[in-house]
Amino acid sequence: MLVQMTSPDFNKLILKGVTPDGRKFRPSDWAERLCGNLCTFRNRRMYYSPLLRPAVIDGVKCVIVDAKLSDQYQNIYDDVVRFAAKNKLQTEKAQ
Repeated sequence: MLVQMTSPDFNKLILKGVTPDGRKFRPSDWAERLCGNLCTFRNRRMYYSPLLRPAVIDGVKCVIVDAKLSDQYQNIYDDVVRFAAKNKLQTEKAQ
């Protein structure tokens, strides 16, 4: 499912690391790499932005995208949506 790149109609978008044939998406650190676009470093630790963060849901690696990302960082939001579409990742809108 391709999500519109303008005016999201959701509060959160969940990208699931599952391929169309049901296998885990590789590489295994894809979520952390994708979320690294907005992370910050303090005291030698990485902190993910609440707008774009990795998660594990029901044992599946996911990325949670806050709809506010499209307002504050449109280019990053567009890249994330294109990444999900290009790799045919399962997506789910949440309110």
